[in-house]
Amino acid sequence: MTIGIIISTYNNPAWLEKTLWSYMVQRRKADEIVIADDGSREDTRQMIEKYKELLPIKHVWHEDKGFRKTKILNEALRVATSNYLIFTDQDCVARPDFIATHERYAEEGFLLSGGYFKLPMDISKRLTRDDIQSGRAFRLEWLRRQGLSLNFKCTKLVQRRRFAWLMNHITPTHATWNGMNSSGWRKDILAVNGFDERMQYGGEDREMGERLFNMGIRSKQIRYSAIILHLDHGRPYVNQEAWDLNNKIRKETRQSHRIRTEYGIEV
Repeated sequence: MTIGIIISTYNNPAWLEKTLWSYMVQRRKADEIVIADDGSREDTRQMIEKYKELLPIKHVWHEDKGFRKTKILNEALRVATSNYLIFTDQDCVARPDFIATHERYAEEGFLLSGGYFKLPMDISKRLTRDDIQSGRAFRLEWLRRQGLSLNFKCTKLVQRRRFAWLMNHITPTHATWNGMNSSGWRKDILAVNGFDERMQYGGEDREMGERLFNMGIRSKQIRYSAIILHLDHGRPYVNQEAWDLNNKIRKETRQSHRIRTEYGIEV
């Protein structure tokens, strides 16, 4: 089993670098890391170059013509060679057992739906390389000392396997394909023709997951087991027109039980 990580990015090299730090200390190393770059500036390319000797990075870039995440993800799929792929984002710092957890739960005929813990902006900015690589950034007691407010979502940071197993089974949240922490077999993703390139921000990742479900792929909930820290950021690319189009496409996918998109890797 070979495992590839596909990381989407756009003009935030500081957050992407923090994410790359976390992949340097994974208990199970990635066989490849494909960075799907939706048109970032030169400073992102320069930062990525520094890490190519430290991590098995492939950098896929296209010109900035607005939010085209689905298109660059399809380009990353063309480049990826691993038979199992984990999808995440530039602002998702992975716990040291992240890849190993996806590998442990991976099974033919299934996709995995992981979780995240959102950090406030002040802690996101202060996270250092040592905080991440030592593992203390994932410890609730340390985050509390940094000023983190206590709430129910903090249960994701309880690092006990039995507790995580229980929470995965009782959570009311459905296991869906979410772009910041999901994984599946490359052959299954290619069978549904990848991501629908008509879609902009707003459920664009989930639509591909819905086509996987239509194909008969089932899901496993690992939101309390495969943990990432989500660094805070703004979303200037959000607009209602894109949401409306995406919701229309997703509705058609569900109602028609569509498996393959005509607007994917193979057009």
